Order: sequence, then structure tokens, then C-alpha cells
Amino acid sequence: MIPDRGPGAGLLGPLGRRLLAAFALVTLLSVAALTLASLMGTGAGLDTARRADREQAATRVAQSAATAYARAGTWAGADLAAARSLSASSGARLSILDARGRMVLSPGGSTPRHGMGPGAAAGQGITTAPIIVAGTTAGTAHLRFGTPADSAARDVAWGWIAAAALLALALALSAGLLVTHRLSGPIRTVTHAARAFATGHRETRARLRAPGELGELARAFDDMADEVTRSDQARRRLAADVAHELRTPLTALQAGLEEVRDGLAEPDPARLAVLHDQALRLGRIVGDLAELSAAESAALSLRPRETDLAELTRRVLHAAEPRLHAVGLDVRADLAEAVVVHADPDRLHQAIGNLLDNAARYCAPHDTVTVTVRATGGQAIAEVVDTGPGIPAEDLPHVFDRLWRGRSSGAVAGSGIGLAVVRELVTAHHGTVTARSEPGHGSAFTIHLPLRRSP
Repeated sequence: MIPDRGPGAGLLGPLGRRLLAAFALVTLLSVAALTLASLMGTGAGLDTARRADREQAATRVAQSAATAYARAGTWAGADLAAARSLSASSGARLSILDARGRMVLSPGGSTPRHGMGPGAAAGQGITTAPIIVAGTTAGTAHLRFGTPADSAARDVAWGWIAAAALLALALALSAGLLVTHRLSGPIRTVTHAARAFATGHRETRARLRAPGELGELARAFDDMADEVTRSDQARRRLAADVAHELRTPLTALQAGLEEVRDGLAEPDPARLAVLHDQALRLGRIVGDLAELSAAESAALSLRPRETDLAELTRRVLHAAEPRLHAVGLDVRADLAEAVVVHADPDRLHQAIGNLLDNAARYCAPHDTVTVTVRATGGQAIAEVVDTGPGIPAEDLPHVFDRLWRGRSSGAVAGSGIGLAVVRELVTAHHGTVTARSEPGHGSAFTIHLPLRRSP
């Protein structure tokens, strides 16, 4: 059961609220900028359209007045009714000045300003156009417009813009809330799972499916939790195995000493030899544990240098041959000329030696042990292959575990630490060690190490 999520575990949480506030601020600024730009653009567009309409109206009125002037020959006899009608239909009052600036047609006593070009007074509600007759300017038409007729259209446009801005703001905030929840929700889930895991609920997992980095974060947490759980189980199993391994010689040693103390057995050389063997067995177990501890901290104590793995293996094999031959094994070697790695030779000597000791312990007389060193694919490979009894399929995944000796190894001496030491030493060199086996047809242990890079 996951414990209470604590303060701030509402809909969004502190991070979610900050993200939503940021979304809201960006949304408000964006909508405000777009609304202002829309209002300004709409106003400018309406003003431009109104100005163009007024200039077109002034041009038509000027053309009508020019026609009337051409028919009459003078302004005094010109019939300007058509020009006045066009002006009125455009919502403007018309006044006409002759070429000298004298009033020809007055809009009810209103006197326009002199010297205005086409469209010059549009901003003041007056639009002018020259009256051209036979290529000569006969006068100027002045149209004075009243209240802009597009004010209602402007109000409607601005209303729609305001409604669209509010709708955009609402949609953006809703989307921001959704995105914020999608972003902060997985983080909060992983946080709560981490807190529960830290309080002892080892079964807690995020079990979260999310896209991108959030999904990777959840999967990484679950993988970490699985690994911690496995480590805890291995630690408990190690403690139980160590206790079991130590208990057997201690019990035998204690029983033998009690028999001697109580006078039930004589402290003769045979009895003392048995007790001494138990003490030696106890010492070997303690020594193996110390060796494993040293191997697990090997990365802190490595003294790497340029090392020829083939030559190193040749020395290890030479040192191990007496024991291998003593148990009746046939030893073969296939070593390359030079396979140079950057490694601690003493640690590699120990790792390869442990593999040979493992072969000597489990193989039967007349079995063959083949040691190979080669370089391929940017890696140095050292392999120890035997024709011994092999490893059962159910035991193969555990051969590098601490104190693992398998179900069929009860008659074989050892503490089950040698291969665990090999794995720790090889891992410290940024390499890997693998095992493969077919029961009844032998086993193969392969060490992969990175080759030295050329300068």
C-alpha cells in the first residue's frame, strides 16, 4: 500500500501549478498581442476601404461635374444636379470651386479649404478630386462626409474579435491544464512510488506508461526498484549461505572439542587432525569471503597497464598445469601472438586462474581443458572450454552468483565464490564474462575485454 501523498497532492501539485501559471501567462500575453493586432488591423482595413470608397465617389462626382461643364462651356450654365445626386448617394455634401478657387456650388453656405489635392483631407471627412475638361483643370470637387458609415461594421468586427479572443483564451487555458496534468502527473506518480519504496514498501512500482522522457523515467525507476529488491534478496541469501557454510565446520569443531573436553574422546593425533581439518575448512571459507570482498572493490584498487593477455594467460596456464595434470586433465592452448589490453595483470591472472581451478574441481580424469586467447571485433577474448559434465540448464543463470554451487555439486569441495570473483574482476575492467554449457558435453567460460586503443 502506498502511503499518503502528503501536502500538495491535489489535482496538480506545486510543479503542476507553476507550469499552469506559466501556460496562463504565455496564453494571456499571446491572446492580448493577437487581439491588439487584430483590432489595429481591422481598424486600418476599414479606414483604407472607407478612404478608397470616398476617393472613388469623389472621382465619379468630378467626372459628372466635368461632363456638365463641357456641355455648358462655363460653370454658370452647368447643370450640376447629377453631380449633387451622386454626392448625396455617397452620404456627402458637395461643393465645387472653379480653377481660381471661387465657389461654384456651395453645400449650404459651407466653404471648403482651398488648395487640397485628391484625398488630402480624408482624415478630416473631406475628399477632393480635380475636375478635368479637355486636359485642363476646370475646378475641384469637394465632398464632405458625415459620420463614417462603417462604425457599425467596426463594432461588429471588434465584437467578434473579442469573442474569438475569449474563446482562444479558454481553449488555451484548457489545453495548458491538460498538458500540465500530463506532464506533472507522471512525475508525481514516480515521486510517490519513490517515497513509498523508501519507507519499506519494496513491492511498489510506478508501472506508468508515458511518452518520451517521462516514460523512460518511470521505467528507469521500476528497473532500479527491481535491482534494489534483487540486491536485498541476494544480501539476505548471502547472509544465510555464509551462516550455513560457517555453521558446518563450526559445529563439527565444537562437537569434537566438547568430546575431548568431557573425556569422551582422547586428544590423539587422529582426533586432532580431524579438528584441524575443520579449522582449515573454516579458514578457507573466511578467506574466500575476504577474496570476494576484495574483488567487489577491485575497481578501487586496480593498477592497469599495457598487458599482453596472451602472454599473461600462458603464465597462468603454466602455473596451473601441475594441478590440472594431477587430476588427470589434458590441457591444450591456442594463444594468439599478442593481444594487448589495458588492465591489471594481477587481477586478470586471478580471474583466469579461478576459471582453471573451477575446471580442475568439476572435470573428471581424461577430460580436456582448452584455453584460447584471440582478438576480434575490437575485443580481447579469453576462453576456457572443458569437456566435463557440464552445467544443468536451471543452474546456468546462477553460476556467477555468490556461494552458488548448484544442486549436483554436493560432492565437490568449494564455497561457490570463485566464479563470483571472476565476474567482479572482469566487470571492474569494463568487460563481461559469460558461461555456456550443454549437460554431458562440457562448459565454456568466455571473458570479453576491450582492446587497447591505438594512440
